[in-house]
Amino acid sequence: MKTKRRCVGSIVVIFLAAALVCAAQAQFPDTFAARQFSAWLDAFNSGNRAVLLQFLQTYRPSSVAHINDEVGFREQTGGFDFKKTEESTPTHFTGIVKERRSDQFARFVIDVEAAEPHRITNFNLLAIPAPAEFAIPRVSQDAALAALHTELEKAAASDLFSGTVLIAKDGKSVFTAAYGLADREKKIPNKLDTRFRIGSMNKMITAVAVLQLAQAGKIKLSDPVGKYLTDYPNTGVATKVTIHHLLTHTGGTGDFFGPQFDAHRLELRTLQDYIKMYGSRGVAFEPGSRWEYSNYGFLLLGVLVEKVSGQSYYDYVAEHVYKPAGMTSTGSLPEEQNVPDRSVGYTKFGGGDALKPNTNTLPYRGTSAGGGYSTVEDLLRFANAIQNHKLLDAEHTELLTTGKVDTPNGGKYAYGFADQSAGGVRCFGHGGGAPGMNGDLRICPQSGYVIAVLANLDPPAAQRIADFAANRLPEK
Repeated sequence: MKTKRRCVGSIVVIFLAAALVCAAQAQFPDTFAARQFSAWLDAFNSGNRAVLLQFLQTYRPSSVAHINDEVGFREQTGGFDFKKTEESTPTHFTGIVKERRSDQFARFVIDVEAAEPHRITNFNLLAIPAPAEFAIPRVSQDAALAALHTELEKAAASDLFSGTVLIAKDGKSVFTAAYGLADREKKIPNKLDTRFRIGSMNKMITAVAVLQLAQAGKIKLSDPVGKYLTDYPNTGVATKVTIHHLLTHTGGTGDFFGPQFDAHRLELRTLQDYIKMYGSRGVAFEPGSRWEYSNYGFLLLGVLVEKVSGQSYYDYVAEHVYKPAGMTSTGSLPEEQNVPDRSVGYTKFGGGDALKPNTNTLPYRGTSAGGGYSTVEDLLRFANAIQNHKLLDAEHTELLTTGKVDTPNGGKYAYGFADQSAGGVRCFGHGGGAPGMNGDLRICPQSGYVIAVLANLDPPAAQRIADFAANRLPEK
């Protein structure tokens, strides 16, 4: 099969450097599908809305309605570089690309019609761990932190990062930084003790609370939730979905975000309010048969904590998680209440190029599924408490953090914690993201590092920085 390069050098003497770069790039097969992917990549990478729109109108008309999403995705990623072909036939092409603005790799799949003009019938990009052949070399701690500082300066200058970063080794901070503004209108800068909304990172807190109840013998993880939530409206959920299913996102309990939530978000003030609105809904699939992220499942776990402990979810975690861990700046007070040093979130979601406060997207208050706020210093305290068994004994800590179910991104999901390995280093933790907020905590017991990043910008502002650090810090 003939191949062609994505770029071609001209006069060798003048363009030697360009030719050398070109020679190092992967080559595209000379097929209908590969040519269409190459054309899409050129249009996407151009950053020109009109160019991308023209391509979509001609070859992928079903995506024209989503042009704003495509343009936003281009801004987020900075485009992609083609790295490798995996499968190639005249009408089917799969391979690997890498984001230009991060260490993220993705697998693409494209199928096209055999007849002219070879319109695209299927197109998909799925984030994947870095393939071994493209692994980023690990360097010394000093070199990794110096590279991280440079990356942060660049990201902050481009308004791609606004937030705080903390790297710890063996429980003690070795790198801290704060960038951007906590309040752009009042010109208040982000500081190390700025509180950021943490989104789904709160699932780690909820999982710890549930495992504490299991350790105390008050619940069994194999029990159906209906054993404890005896008046739960849907009998299928009550009898078939176990606590284990909820903790691992395998219960089929679905989400609560969507049009109904948007219409009533300020009316949903207690965990029971969510049950009243969504409790009659059945399962989306047979519990235990597959993994599907479920915010509602973790909402139910918060209700379970309330039922079994006799305390509100918020009081329970304050007393049994935050206090013993020494987390003095973490909580879930309602948005209407003044919280000192809580940042304003800024988003581009909803259209437009300008950042705007995310106020109109926020729930009344955080729940057991996510929300609330924390600082990078409190996240380190939480990580240390987990590893030093201040919250759970060794057996239940292992149960909490060890992966149990495969997830689409190549890792495993434990109980409220993701369990992933990259470049030979295993880390567990959780991220969180919503309009105007992004966070990531990674606890790496083998290397002794903890990475905590919080941002008051859209995802993947914090995740991208956490990836950068995790991929370069030494193995030990």
